[in-house]
Formats: sequence, C-alpha cells, structure tokens
Amino acid sequence: MKTTVQRETQPEQATEFATPEVNIFETGEGYVLEAEMPGVNKEGLEITLEGTEITIVGRRQTEPLSGEALFVESRPVNYRRVFELDPAIDISKIKARMDQGVLTLTLPKSERVKPRQIKVD
Repeated sequence: MKTTVQRETQPEQATEFATPEVNIFETGEGYVLEAEMPGVNKEGLEITLEGTEITIVGRRQTEPLSGEALFVESRPVNYRRVFELDPAIDISKIKARMDQGVLTLTLPKSERVKPRQIKVD
C-alpha cells in the first residue's frame, strides 16, 4: 500500500490534517489496517473508496470546557490518510470498525489470488 498525505483548501481557509499512525498486517485472508485517531468516534469518521484509493478522514468531536486553560499540550486536530489498495483486494467486502479511537479496516483478498489446492485425478 502506498501512503500520501494531502492538505484540503477551501476559499476562505486551509485545513490541515494530522497523519494517523497505522499498523498493517497481512493474514491468509487479506490485510488488516489499524489507524489510531484519538478523540474520533464513529460519527466523526468518513471512509471513501475511489478507484483503488481509500481515504480515511477522522474528525474529532471535542466538548468545550468551561474555565480558563492553564496548560495545554494537545490540540484538537482532524486526521486524514490516503492509501492505494492492492488490486488483489476484494473492495466489495471491505469492513470497518471503530473502537475507542482505533479504526480497524479488514481488507479481504479476492478469491482468485488466495492460495488453493488443486485436486489430482
């Protein structure tokens, strides 16, 4: 998979996205991608597939706190990452799950590329 990061621009403002950290594993059935996006829940997640590119956008849902900020180390950022998928992935069977800020994408291999045993007559 190839990784690219982009900046979205709109006429009135530019929006920068942080790149979520990911882990990618290969299994016998396909690939599993885990993306860490703290502060993002299911409602703030957008996954789009266009051709062989899959784009993940996570928007943080932050509740404004009352009071004066005395010390702030984190900033409320949104996440964006684009991957080019292997043509062997069966895009009709991709599944996504979001749990505690970790997105898990299951990317199954097409049956035509999975190893199979040939019966000898």
